[in-house]
Parts: sequence; C-alpha cells; structure tokens
Amino acid sequence: MSSLTVTGVTKVFPARGDGSRTVAVDDVTLHVPHGSLTAVLGPSGCGKTTLLRLVAGFLAPDAGEIRFDDRVVAGAGRPVPPQTRRVGYVPQEGALFPHLDVAANIAFGLPRDGGRADRVEEMLDLVELPRDFAGRRPHELSGGQQQRVALARALAPSPSVVLLDEPFSSLDASLRESTGRAVARALRAAHATGLLVTHDQSEALSLSDQVAVLRAGRLIQAGSPADVYMAPHDPELARFVGGATSLPGESDAAGTAATCALGRVTLSQPSSADHLVLVVRPDQVVLVADGVPARVDDVSFYGHDAAVRLSLAADGTALVARVTGPSAPSVGDTVQVGVAGAVHAYPAPVHD
Repeated sequence: MSSLTVTGVTKVFPARGDGSRTVAVDDVTLHVPHGSLTAVLGPSGCGKTTLLRLVAGFLAPDAGEIRFDDRVVAGAGRPVPPQTRRVGYVPQEGALFPHLDVAANIAFGLPRDGGRADRVEEMLDLVELPRDFAGRRPHELSGGQQQRVALARALAPSPSVVLLDEPFSSLDASLRESTGRAVARALRAAHATGLLVTHDQSEALSLSDQVAVLRAGRLIQAGSPADVYMAPHDPELARFVGGATSLPGESDAAGTAATCALGRVTLSQPSSADHLVLVVRPDQVVLVADGVPARVDDVSFYGHDAAVRLSLAADGTALVARVTGPSAPSVGDTVQVGVAGAVHAYPAPVHD
C-alpha cells in the first residue's frame, strides 16, 4: 500500500450551451498517510466523487498533481491509466458480477497462476465472512455481505490505494453501521490506504482516521474526527458536522468568556474580537433549574436519547438540546436551559 498525496488539484467541467464552466474540484491539497483511512465528507454536488474519480484515473485533472508515494500518477506529463495505477474501487452498490460466485468475484483481478483459492479464503477471513460463502452467488447475499465481498475483491490484488464511493448508502441504518465497522476493521487489518466518500457525518467521524470536508469543490478542513468536530473551521462547518446553533455574542474584557442569549458562556479558546459568533452543539444545551426560559416546540424520541427543539422565550432564538430519552420534556412545556462546557467562537463578520 502507498500513501496518497493530492496537490493543488482542480477539475473544471464545461456547462452545456452557454459557455460557462463548473469548477467541480478547486485547488484541493490533501495527504492520506500510508495505512490510514480518510473520509471525504460533504453534501451532494460538493465534488467528493469527482475527487475520487480523479484519484482512480477515470478523470484527468486540469491542474495539480496526484502521487502514490513518490510516484506521480496524474498531473505531470502523461497520466498513468487507471488499469496500471493499482487502485481498488468499491462503488455504491458493490457491482458484483451476478453470474459469478463469491470466490470468482474475489479472484477476478488476480493472476491466473496458483494461490488464488488461498487468497480468496484469506480475503473472506479479512472481511469477516465464512469461507463456505465462496460458492454463493451475489443474489444469495444480503446487501452488507455483498459490500464486504466487493471490498474483498478490491483488496485481493494488494492495491496501492482503496477507493470507496459511498459504499453503505443503500443499506438500512443498522446494517450500514455494522457493515461500516467491519469494512473499517478489514482495511486496517490489511494496512490499506483508503479514501472513503460519504455525505454521512456520523459515518465519517466514527470510521476514519482523518476527515476532509469539501464545500463547493474546495477543501474547507482536514484533520482528525475530533479536531473537525470540536474545532470546526467556521460556523457553517459546525452546523454541517454534528449540528450546531450559531448565536451572536459579546466577548468579555479578558476574551475568555462571552455573553449571549443563553447567558454567560466560557470560550474554548481566548478571542481578541469583541463581537463573536458562538457555536453551541445540541449536547451542550442542558435543561437546568435556574437558566434561560425556553418553550419546547418539538421532541424527537430515539429511545436512549431525544432531540428537543426549543425557542427562547426572550427573542424566539431556535436551538436543539440532546437529552436522555426518559427525561425528555413534552411539547409546549416551558423549561430552563443553560450551556455545559466551553463553546467555540469565531469573529463576527463585519458588514459595511
């Protein structure tokens, strides 16, 4: 397996008819260390699948460079074609050959000399499927099992990089979670370098070593899941990753606390700005005995916890609190709310 380095990569698509252009990937620089899994996260249309296709070699960049270790595969001279890049690719639906059994699917990209049967068994073990699945056809497998076979097929030739294009999007919630964990374990056991494209924030945060967030083709932030969640680049990213409420606030003289609609809050880092945008996550909004009055507008009950949508009595500011399921209030109740822990703050934008 190789590390993956994308440097200043741009891809532009011409629009139809009017001569305009769409910048799908805009000057993206990203490093994926050897043996690690990076999740490329973003909403539909942000350029994440285009980036994956550029790495695979299905598209050529208009600017920039892509390297596997020190080997340039795109951007300098003639690009290396997809079939010689040694890339493993797992699409959304697995795309198994329906007329072949599991063993033949896994062995499809392997040399036809000896050892194929042993490699198939090794891959089945790696993706946590019984060896007797080797003789089954794809239609005899569940969706999660098909995706594990697709991963086994991608890993069998020992590729330089494994690319996963929203591989769990067609699975139901519980199967998506268990399959995602199994796939992540298999990638790490194989010491594979992986690039996972997803629009699911919890999937990106829970499975990957690094999260890279794209917005309108640009890389907004890349870092560990904890860094992206706890210290997002801007309020928009905070709202996208994990959900958050943005509140205007005024910093105190020391720059370590601020006053906002929820009262006085502690800042996660000192700020030199007087006017701030404060980011408060749902798990930081708590119901207290002596806080700011709020009305309960809606309650979404999930069993172990509940999302409580509130509006502050003073100004109608909307926010969400996460509480344990049995302690959830009822719609129409008036409650008192406060903030637990330090909040992240950004300088407020200056308007002319």
